[in-house]
Amino acid sequence: MSELSGFGGDDRRPAGAPARLGPAGGDARVARMGRLGGKVAVVTGGASGIGRATVQRLASEGATVVVADIDADAAERVAADVGGRAVELDVADPGGWARLVEQLEPGGLDVAVLNAGVATGEDRITALTDTAYRRIMGVNVDGVVFGTRAVAPLLARRGGGAIVAISSLAGVIPYSPDPIYALTKHAVVGFVRSVAAQLERDGITIDAVCPGITDTPLLSGVMRRQIEDAGFPVMPPEQVAAAVVGALLDRETGRALVCQPGREATAYRFGNVPGPRGDGASGRRPPADLRMDRAPG
Repeated sequence: MSELSGFGGDDRRPAGAPARLGPAGGDARVARMGRLGGKVAVVTGGASGIGRATVQRLASEGATVVVADIDADAAERVAADVGGRAVELDVADPGGWARLVEQLEPGGLDVAVLNAGVATGEDRITALTDTAYRRIMGVNVDGVVFGTRAVAPLLARRGGGAIVAISSLAGVIPYSPDPIYALTKHAVVGFVRSVAAQLERDGITIDAVCPGITDTPLLSGVMRRQIEDAGFPVMPPEQVAAAVVGALLDRETGRALVCQPGREATAYRFGNVPGPRGDGASGRRPPADLRMDRAPG
């Protein structure tokens, strides 16, 4: 099986429809035909940190990259560096996703990296404000859910594609410095593992990449000094970007890939939960096609 099997490539743009966000005129970079040559990718939070490193890595692999960020000026600068396109996007806004899809649709989409994220910077639950809570839930959780919902039809129309959501090591372990950040990143992992099977039916893979301590704007001055004083290594964002590209290409799905400094990305192994006991219950499993009643309306 080739690295790109399942990615599709059937651009079903109607004849004469204008290309808006997609490969730019001539596709000069695609001529280099990297592993993602001819593919269109979108990266949220692409103007800084892991997002920017991922944009650069995707472009180096031959993809045309759409840099989506709430900071439109920074997105423009990053996009210009890689010959991509920039779009202003608040990932917590469903209307923003609808507008992005409208721009992406004519050129199609093959890859989505849902990277945008924030922290509360608050370790005390009693000091958490409603505003900080709503903001982090909107960016870290809604941004992944709304993003997946928005791009999945585009990927399916290409015959398949790949989504990577950036979670965190705080998505698989406790993280007391910011419990709400940990909550959101656990939510991303749970969502990815749970939605993978239905997306796979349309040829779409989805994985969560879970970096440890990474050199990004989220690493505050106080925390950075504490980590440096302890002699703990800080991971460059380029290492996370490499893990993202690996996840996009290997056609596995539903994983939480842990990234630690100096190590290859590794699928986190979740243990099985204890099963039921009682007369005739031992060893039984719920139906594989179990469905909940749909909510009215």
